Amino acid sequence: MKARWLGFLAMGAFLIAAPVVQAEITIKFSHVVSEDTPKGKGANMFRDKVAERLGGKVKVEVFPSSQLYNDKDVLKALLRNDVQLAAPSLSKFGRFTKKYGVFDLPFLFKNTDSVQCFTEGEKGKELLKAAGNKGYLGLAYWMNGMKQISANKPLGVPSDAKDQKFRVMSSDVLVAQFEAIEANPQKMAFSEVYNALQTGVIDGQENTWSNMYTKKFFEVQKNISESNHGVLEYLVVTNSKFWNGLPDDIRAELDKILAEVTVEVNKLALEKAAADRKKIVESGKTTVTVLTEEQLEQWRKAMQPVWSKFEDEIGKDTIDAVLACNK
Repeated sequence: MKARWLGFLAMGAFLIAAPVVQAEITIKFSHVVSEDTPKGKGANMFRDKVAERLGGKVKVEVFPSSQLYNDKDVLKALLRNDVQLAAPSLSKFGRFTKKYGVFDLPFLFKNTDSVQCFTEGEKGKELLKAAGNKGYLGLAYWMNGMKQISANKPLGVPSDAKDQKFRVMSSDVLVAQFEAIEANPQKMAFSEVYNALQTGVIDGQENTWSNMYTKKFFEVQKNISESNHGVLEYLVVTNSKFWNGLPDDIRAELDKILAEVTVEVNKLALEKAAADRKKIVESGKTTVTVLTEEQLEQWRKAMQPVWSKFEDEIGKDTIDAVLACNK
């Protein structure tokens, strides 16, 4: 009996002394674009850097091209903790906050330098938490580029778009943008756009060069007008409860890795925009028209009333912060 008790005591001492092994944390990163886009490459870069620096502690699994969820459903999945990271366009957050509508205002951002100036500034950083009361935490802004407009007819001036059906993301600002030129905006998931263009369900769309190239939209559109009328920016977003529940040292390292990847993604976005524009032009499958300054002024004049329509809910201070970046 005494020997048995000594055995129990020895086992108990071993259990007390044994180190606690922390289970590996799995982070599922879901997005809707191909792996060859800046966002796709950024997600894979994040995965690889985490494996290199936090291997055994954290594992990142990436699901591109809507393999798991589209941009609408992924936000619900985040709150259920079915996925832990996503990077939807900021236009998808209209149900949770109106503040991100600033990124959809037509002709507000002068160029990509203006975008980076704003997102890296005080107001941009403040907006990362704009949907915090809904359970979302923005971690970083990832650039895709400036948006162009396409259709199966030349779009030189706003009147050319009248009565045409254009796909838009789920943003009231983008709906108002097309209504301002008497076009018919159609909210539609990104994954459905190619087929809708091919079958004539919609007449046109707005997007960046990289998205139009990787998703082959240029193959089913006869004309693209280089308007640079808007910006497509993604929000790397998580469930705030999940992120804040991570061990401090792990969360700090993930934040550091994400900051490094963000610099690379934004650089890739600019390079890819130029390269994919060139590929689209060289394909000969569509006509790319560079709008003149006189034509662009007509588009600006037609669309700028959208600013005042949404100024109260976005915030004049936010709009002014962008304008201050338009150097």
